[in-house]
Amino acid sequence: MKQNTMQIKSFLLRRKGLHLWLAADLILLAGFYLCRGQRAWMNTLTAHVTGPLRRSLGDLCYRTEISIMEVISVLAVLAGAAYLLWSIAAVVRAKGRRLDRIYGALLGAACAVVMVYDIFWLLWGVNFWADSFQDKSGIRAQPVAREDLTAVTAHFARQLSLAADQIPRDEYGLFDVPREEILAKSDSVYSGAEALFPFLEFADKGVKPMAFSRLMSEIDFTGFYCPYTGESNVNVDSPACLLPSTAAHELAHQRGVASEQECNFLAVLASTTSGDPAYEYSGWLMGYIHLGNALYAADPDAYWAIRDTLPETVLTDLQYNNAYWAQFRDSTVQKVSNKVYDGLLKGYGEERGIQSYGTVVDMLVVYYKDV
Repeated sequence: MKQNTMQIKSFLLRRKGLHLWLAADLILLAGFYLCRGQRAWMNTLTAHVTGPLRRSLGDLCYRTEISIMEVISVLAVLAGAAYLLWSIAAVVRAKGRRLDRIYGALLGAACAVVMVYDIFWLLWGVNFWADSFQDKSGIRAQPVAREDLTAVTAHFARQLSLAADQIPRDEYGLFDVPREEILAKSDSVYSGAEALFPFLEFADKGVKPMAFSRLMSEIDFTGFYCPYTGESNVNVDSPACLLPSTAAHELAHQRGVASEQECNFLAVLASTTSGDPAYEYSGWLMGYIHLGNALYAADPDAYWAIRDTLPETVLTDLQYNNAYWAQFRDSTVQKVSNKVYDGLLKGYGEERGIQSYGTVVDMLVVYYKDV
């Protein structure tokens, strides 16, 4: 027994640094989970620590137009591949100590992964447990009557039709506002929303186009806010008609709004009150898509009656958007990506996972039903 104890002690001491590192990672992670129900603590942490830290990271990373998030992602993949190759080589050379080498390699990887997750929790996860946009604004998602859903969908269809007249079109009748122009104006899109809700005030620096936009489409992402760099990144390969509202969605995350459905609501609100024709059109279009999908499930006849009122220009944009995303639908990559993201959302209290995006309909109806 004593000999076994000495062997275990010797084994642990050989990896003392890694064991201490992993223990510190796990203690910090446990602390986050134990404290997540303390709303006051989370509010203080986001207001005075994580929020300012993310803004500082953003100030640094926005000094270049290149997406630092993408640079770090590429470097992380290369580092991971190099670590794997180095570990395999070390195990092969170890001969009589291969199990020890394997354990050391796995332990080192675990330390790095948990540390990265701890940093994510600190920079972003805490926002899921602080006051939400619904808490601050009083606009709360709640069950809505079918008549109200129909009325708000019709309102969005009317506004969308009016906004469509202000949009330049290409030879195929498609939305033809240059992506560069959309991105250049993204730093001022929240002016109207900030006037309505002053707590949304933020010194926006706009959004960045992603070099790997096609890959983002493959995994079903139109944009991504990176808390590690404080950057809002958008997929510029996807249809341009929804790029403005996508930019507004990612800029909602800049304001510490973690909930995806709340960011979708804010994307619609900010875009439609921005004063810019391209953003207004995109906002009404995004809202109509969410509302229309919900209405179709509840009352197909009402849905088609409203859809038939849309001008050909809007229908052309909708058809093109559907065709673009159809090419990626049900791919293995997309399924895996959605599964992982769904689990991440549920892990932070979004109990409906990806389905939580549907809650934006309730918020839109609550806010716009008396318009």
